[in-house]
Amino acid sequence: MKTERSVIVSLFVTGLFLMVSTANTRAQEYRCEIGSAAGTSFYMGDANRTKFYLHPGMAGGILFRYNINFLWSVKAGIFAGSVSGKSEDSGNTFPFAHRASFRRTLAELGTQVEFNFFPYSDKYAYLGTKPYTPYLFTGVGATCATGVETFIDANIPFGMGFKYKLKNRMNIGIEFSARKLFDDDFDVTEKTTGWNLDSPYGIKSSVLKNRDWYSFTMVFLTWEFSLREDPCHGN
Repeated sequence: MKTERSVIVSLFVTGLFLMVSTANTRAQEYRCEIGSAAGTSFYMGDANRTKFYLHPGMAGGILFRYNINFLWSVKAGIFAGSVSGKSEDSGNTFPFAHRASFRRTLAELGTQVEFNFFPYSDKYAYLGTKPYTPYLFTGVGATCATGVETFIDANIPFGMGFKYKLKNRMNIGIEFSARKLFDDDFDVTEKTTGWNLDSPYGIKSSVLKNRDWYSFTMVFLTWEFSLREDPCHGN
């Protein structure tokens, strides 16, 4: 399990580095952004296979973004949220009609690379920039969650968003993201000797077969700083 996890994380880091290193050098006016985000979180796994926003919780955090150029950014953030689930809501029939429920408060630290569909800036119109853009992102992160059995695991985040410049140096946006976990006991807050949601059918999972995810939908507001000396050339 640890070997599979290390290989997957290494491939993601290498791919993200290659994407950034081949990016166009034209850059935004300010290098950095800092801000906060708030919204909702939900869980998907053995106790919820298909229903988005089932038993939603609150989520929020702080983020830092480094703008490499008009199209590429690197984002780091610390986020927290609450998630819960009930096996009777899953739509599955478990052996011997077993039931289980859970609730966790989670915190995560992660880094992501963002790709803007449009060159993003409220200046330099002659370069085809726009003060709004949809974007995609992915990266790596680490998750810690409460429970009698504390959950600690790596995650792979990916998602999409939309951001808009309210005015020079201020940005507002909304994004939806999903976090793929490597272990399958996120929905088990207390280990038992009998049945639980770790392997409800008695079949152990693997990295590729793991069913546990959580998602954030959040609105963010950021403020730009660290002026570039020559924004057209990315200095």
